[in-house]
Amino acid sequence: MTKIMNNLFGKATILTLTIVLSLTASLAESPNVRFASVEVAHLMEGDKKARTYARFVPERIDDFAWENDKIAFRAYGPAARERAENSGIDAWLKRVDYPIINKWYKEAEEGKSYHEDHGEGLDNYHVGSSAGCGGTGIWLNGKREPLETFTEYEIIEVSPERSRFKLTYEREIDGVVYGEEKTITIELGKRLFQVESLFLKDNQPAANLPICVGLTTHDGKAEAFFNRSEGWIATWESLGESELGTGARMDPSLLHSVVMVDREARDESHIFLIGKTDAEGRISYEAGYGWKKAGEITTREAWRNYLSNKK
Repeated sequence: MTKIMNNLFGKATILTLTIVLSLTASLAESPNVRFASVEVAHLMEGDKKARTYARFVPERIDDFAWENDKIAFRAYGPAARERAENSGIDAWLKRVDYPIINKWYKEAEEGKSYHEDHGEGLDNYHVGSSAGCGGTGIWLNGKREPLETFTEYEIIEVSPERSRFKLTYEREIDGVVYGEEKTITIELGKRLFQVESLFLKDNQPAANLPICVGLTTHDGKAEAFFNRSEGWIATWESLGESELGTGARMDPSLLHSVVMVDREARDESHIFLIGKTDAEGRISYEAGYGWKKAGEITTREAWRNYLSNKK
């Protein structure tokens, strides 16, 4: 059953219902996605208030996108399953504190590309088959085995201060069906989103399973660095006309190792956090970025300090 938060932002009920009907119709064309019980609240066009936001985007090959006042991301869904993308996470580089997800997708449908900066930011961060910014994988035989694109989603909460949702992944590897139920939380004012993942093997919690959390180095173009005692990895690179730092962090007591991978094949080079799931098959971490053009994080050292200060 779908629950609607009518008029949460002062808009008419009919607008909210139109959006839900559109989502439902699109989901009928994507049978692998389950439209869970959800409270849906779409933003009014032109809303310039800082807040968090998250939604499924069936109009753009089943993306799922989320943002706050500093960062924005998307994950890839069922319609992208035959493409190069897998469970990697794309970073949308924003330099305004108000929501841009709906605006950029709408403008893209009208022919205005979000791969160019029109004053609010852009998506010039390449993911492809990599882990992107904080994507996970099973660490098998010394390499990342991603669990393809998500198969289901569930929105748990969308509010100005916090948004939370779950993405479900699944892939068979060597006769074993691995799964991940990834619950992501993004809070206002933070540059890192939080992840709580449950990993499964043949539908049972996978205890002590080696997991990698990765940052692409864009085929070695980004400088990778880390602080094992503090539990974080990072990259810093020139990107377009600016510079970008990405990072991922977990409890140092849960960190097994940090692995640098440098390969000639496209999208294969990364820096990884390697950890293991607990007795219940769970693991937690954070990931995010700082973009020079947005201000605040303008140098490699500033990004290092941000990760070290555990903000």
